[in-house]
Amino acid sequence: MASRRLNVWIVDDDQSVRWVLEKALKQADMETRAFERAEHLLEAIAEEAPDVLITDVRMPGMSGLALLERLQSSRPGLPIIVITAHSDLENAVAAYKGGAFEYLPKPFDIDEAVDLVHKAARMNGTDPEVGETPSAMASMIGQAPAMQEVFRSIGRLAGSSMTVLITGESGTGKELVARALHDHSPRGKKPFVALNTSAIASELLESELFGHEKGAFTGAEVRRIGRFEQADGGTLFLDEIGDMSPELQTRLLRVLAESEFYRVGGQTAIKVDVRVIAATNQDLARAVKESRFREDLYHRLNVIRINTPPLRQRRQDIPMLLQHYLAEAGQELGAPPKSIDAEALEALQAFNWPGNVRQLVNATRRLTVTAPGSVISVQDIPADLGGTESPQHGAKEWTRVLAAWAEGQIASSEEPLLDTALPEFEKTLIEIAMARSNGRRQEAARLLGWGRNTLARKMKALHLD
Repeated sequence: MASRRLNVWIVDDDQSVRWVLEKALKQADMETRAFERAEHLLEAIAEEAPDVLITDVRMPGMSGLALLERLQSSRPGLPIIVITAHSDLENAVAAYKGGAFEYLPKPFDIDEAVDLVHKAARMNGTDPEVGETPSAMASMIGQAPAMQEVFRSIGRLAGSSMTVLITGESGTGKELVARALHDHSPRGKKPFVALNTSAIASELLESELFGHEKGAFTGAEVRRIGRFEQADGGTLFLDEIGDMSPELQTRLLRVLAESEFYRVGGQTAIKVDVRVIAATNQDLARAVKESRFREDLYHRLNVIRINTPPLRQRRQDIPMLLQHYLAEAGQELGAPPKSIDAEALEALQAFNWPGNVRQLVNATRRLTVTAPGSVISVQDIPADLGGTESPQHGAKEWTRVLAAWAEGQIASSEEPLLDTALPEFEKTLIEIAMARSNGRRQEAARLLGWGRNTLARKMKALHLD
């Protein structure tokens, strides 16, 4: 007896998409039925239901996400594949939290779409409980396949409080991923506490994490609440976890295993409910083999892993990232955002971006200040960003722009020039030095020609701490 053919329904206002999907699914020996609007599908599904549903997100009338919400109550357990040209984090998370089986950005590979239908048809069980969609979305941008996989991972973990290890090079947005995981989790309305473990001296990190009692050591004049207590009920993000000392690794392992700890100098165990998300730019598996990182802690942290791709592996995202951050830079400076001509854009896309998105953000601020016109040309791009500008030309250019700004400031304001310019000048140099040193303050201070204490004081005064 022949097996029953899969019945797949498609709803999309784009006739060409419907045609392509129907043709591919029929060639895969599936039955299909296509709808132009979600309202038409709802009328039909009241009488019968498909094995799998494929829906667009943005359509006239009812959207695909609204359709998901309706079907979750009327047809629970129906596997739904969401396709959309608007491949951003918000749509990815909303799709998963609405009960979608999978999220597929346009343009998609037709063979991949057919494979997803087969997987969806084999799905067992009911949809997970849907939580409330957070109103605040992390600012994450990307249409490259590697970024879409990050979005999918965040969406799949939306209803979970699992421990997550985020890996990737410096500047790839690991903290943004951690914040998105928190925002879209059941803990989203509880505290999100971030700590860069490499930015704090090892002898102070224990107190920073667990707090201390009054008199626990010289200078401990009052009791201090540590980051674990601050994050109780919420999420603690530990960046650069690979730099943590062996002693603190042992203490962290105990907290993860028993959900309790002692403050430094304390005698009473403190219970906490904290989700830990860790991040590193190191190869922790190699660190374990080289006895630099505890194997049991590695396995505790590595429950779910998300890898943030370097910018050179998602070059197609560079134009939209540049446009986004140039607009932000213009807003910061109170000026219209600058645009980029084709030749300059080609040069920036070809650049290797060793500092990844963090370096790109700083580059947009720099180009906003130094490029003399409203359109950034290839001549405006300095050599250290892949351009051909000589250091001498660059120095003359930024001082010329500074002189023009000063002239305009004198004409329009009575504020002392240095009171306005110096904080911004120092802030820009600090950000560049911190990016170049991968957040290591000692190295950043050396690049700036300051002592570490001076850098710490300046960062606090400029709200960069």
